[in-house]
Amino acid sequence: MAIRVQQEDFDLGAELLALRQDNPKIGAIASFLGLVRDINEGDAVAGMSLEHYPGMTEKALERIVEQAKARWDIFDALVIHRVGDLQPTDQIVLVAVTSAHRGEAFAACEFIMDYLKTEAPFWKREQTSSGARWVDARESDENAAKRWEK
Repeated sequence: MAIRVQQEDFDLGAELLALRQDNPKIGAIASFLGLVRDINEGDAVAGMSLEHYPGMTEKALERIVEQAKARWDIFDALVIHRVGDLQPTDQIVLVAVTSAHRGEAFAACEFIMDYLKTEAPFWKREQTSSGARWVDARESDENAAKRWEK
């Protein structure tokens, strides 16, 4: 399991190659790549600033990945989340999961992303033509995470 919270961009291809490197048991990699959009809630977005709580954020992400490993038969998972100032089209987050079969990889990847959106301490501030605004939690994200409750 690799968890990284960083300002630097990442190379998607290199990250996926490293995740599967030299493991012939891997039959599937499911991944999610999140990007900065240029519009949100009907307003143009010129940029975004992401903040986090160092130490606490990484621990929250580790707990989420451990929960996924307990639920599905996966080999490994990678979570990279960027912080700092970002522009539209910049990469924000990568979640990737390896497994022998696609079903487990897809489910675990989606679970990790759903819980990342609701449980990890990140705060987003968008720059719009009306000024800066904090992005509130979305009900749709909460509903997506609730569907995994047992």
